[in-house]
Amino acid sequence: MSEPRVRRAEIAIEQSHVDRVYTRLAELRSQAEAMRAKGYEIGHGAQREAVFEQASMLFERDMMVFHANQTLQTLDAEYEGLVFGRLDHTSSEKIYVGRLGIRDAEFDNLVTDWRAPAAAAFYQATAEEPMEVVRRRVIRCSGQTVLDVDDDVLIADAVPEDMQIVGEGALMAALGRSRGEKMRDIVATIQREQDEVIRAPWRGVTEITGGPGTGKTAVALHRAAYLLYRYRRQLGGAGVFVLGPSGVFTSYISRVLPSMGETNVELRALGEVLDGIAATRQDPAPLAAIKGSLRMRKVLGKALRDTPPGAPDEMRIVYKGEVLKLGRKELDKVRRKVHGHGGPPNRSRVRAAETLLEALADRAEENARTDGRTIDRAELIIELGERIDFHRFLVVWWPVLYPAEILRWLGDPARLTRAARGVLSRDEVDLLAASLAGRDRDWSVADVALLDELRVLVGPPPKRRRRPQQIELDAAPPARGSDGHGTHRPEHYDEYSHIVVDESQDLSPMQWRMIGRRGKYASWTVVGDPVQSSWPDPAEAAQARDQAFGARTPRRRYTLRTNYRNSAEIFDLAARVVAGHAEDGELPKAVRTTGLEPEVRVVERTGVESSVQTAAKELLDAVEGTVGVICAMDRVPEVRGWLAAQADERLKIVGSLDSKGLEYDAVVLVEPTELITESTTGRRVLYVALTRATQQLTVVASDRDWL
Repeated sequence: MSEPRVRRAEIAIEQSHVDRVYTRLAELRSQAEAMRAKGYEIGHGAQREAVFEQASMLFERDMMVFHANQTLQTLDAEYEGLVFGRLDHTSSEKIYVGRLGIRDAEFDNLVTDWRAPAAAAFYQATAEEPMEVVRRRVIRCSGQTVLDVDDDVLIADAVPEDMQIVGEGALMAALGRSRGEKMRDIVATIQREQDEVIRAPWRGVTEITGGPGTGKTAVALHRAAYLLYRYRRQLGGAGVFVLGPSGVFTSYISRVLPSMGETNVELRALGEVLDGIAATRQDPAPLAAIKGSLRMRKVLGKALRDTPPGAPDEMRIVYKGEVLKLGRKELDKVRRKVHGHGGPPNRSRVRAAETLLEALADRAEENARTDGRTIDRAELIIELGERIDFHRFLVVWWPVLYPAEILRWLGDPARLTRAARGVLSRDEVDLLAASLAGRDRDWSVADVALLDELRVLVGPPPKRRRRPQQIELDAAPPARGSDGHGTHRPEHYDEYSHIVVDESQDLSPMQWRMIGRRGKYASWTVVGDPVQSSWPDPAEAAQARDQAFGARTPRRRYTLRTNYRNSAEIFDLAARVVAGHAEDGELPKAVRTTGLEPEVRVVERTGVESSVQTAAKELLDAVEGTVGVICAMDRVPEVRGWLAAQADERLKIVGSLDSKGLEYDAVVLVEPTELITESTTGRRVLYVALTRATQQLTVVASDRDWL
């Protein structure tokens, strides 16, 4: 039989099985809908029953509806290519592998969930270690239709005479597919080195390193799905938290976990970690380096101990016909004494009242000694402590503090100078004060970690009182779950069971402290690449990261070394650019060639705009998927204006920092020298931008210095 006829026959065989699977899926969905309807019937019946029976019936209703909705949520997930693999064993056993496990009416397996132990051989078996697998078949589908099959023979001398073998190169075919706006899952093409990471034990800290295109992010997300499947009892209740570098990135990866049936994972960008804030603005690199440094802990600590703006600098109160007066010096001494006890200011008002009353009693005793009198100190403290005028003074002298309020105080150069004395240089004070002056809600991503630090330092405000300044910490929409919906966990939730951190090499020390607070009970999966780092002080960041992890053990580290994203032609250019900034073995190996060399167009500065427009149009015509236009962060609005006339939804304009973790079929890179100069880590940021393209790359530059 000819190869095309064999292929068509094998596709027909697999189509028959896929049809059975979707028929059973429809049956299961109908059963779940019937269960939900029955639950609602029980609820209506409970309204007519005696009161003592209602509770039992309503509980039964709630459980039925809950389980039915959970089942429907799982069955309704985006299962494109629900069945994607098949294993034929030496024992003649046949296993189909897919995105979720499905049994027929007799409880026989139709599809084995890719995370189940029985499916592990689909990813782990090799010709050297076949794991009793004779043939591994990749099944490629579109919806419910089988398009193609591709086989690997692992035990050649065990192939039965009637077993047909079809095709080769399933992985390379998948890598060559065009990219859409969202990341796809890789369950059908997970490689052995990736599968080892995905199935690593859940306890402790698992670090995943590797260069661009090695699948680090996809592996981390699939690891989250695997852990929830394998250890749902340990991890499912407290929840899994996935942190990405930007909102663009979290939107890009938002479909991966739902496509595998996991919709209750919380997904946030760095600017969204603090409840009530959704920051997207990036500070210039020198300013971000100041805000992210651990030195800011000292600055913030001094700032909150300073006298609040508008606080009275004198106290006068009448006691038994005598005016008791405390001036600025005495009030400052009282404030220092209260702060000296170390408690959060919002929990220290009682101590502040007691210390203030003691100071008034000291003043009264001093006056009495001058006049040859004596006073009852205890009586004075009790009587003044009950006076409304004393409490009115206390409220304005020791006000409730809010993080945003304190950070805005530091926009005052004089106040910031006092807080930063001996910590920041004069130039750093000027830069920081200018960035915070008049700031109202438009916080930067780096500011969020400072606000979170202040939240902990000042303590929670009294629940019965709300100040206008607090509104901005409640105004932003809730962070997205992996299904795009808001989460319903308590504010500032810190009991996650597992935390996934992507692009970890870019986190500042202050950001590590912020994430560490959310993970004090969690195990960790941490993804990064030192060569792509945009943080200028890796040692300080490593110190903060280790503090976030605490004493958790074990700590295991995996390195992915194969670049599946970039063609070898594109990655060769990126490797040249970053040469001298990477250690031996830190750069991955690109395994795919296209024959298309990246194109570098050097033009006059006045011709950059038209050249970018031309390049973008050419690449949109050349590829089926997305085209990214990457430029320096402060150039994004300008470049968007250049390309406004090209109304193609496949065209994406992003800044260099926001391009982290993304990939496009083709990329136009604008003025690479600007990417080097805008960052404190220079060529590392350019290296990231050059490795976003899977097929074609065009660089538009007005100079050759970057080369």
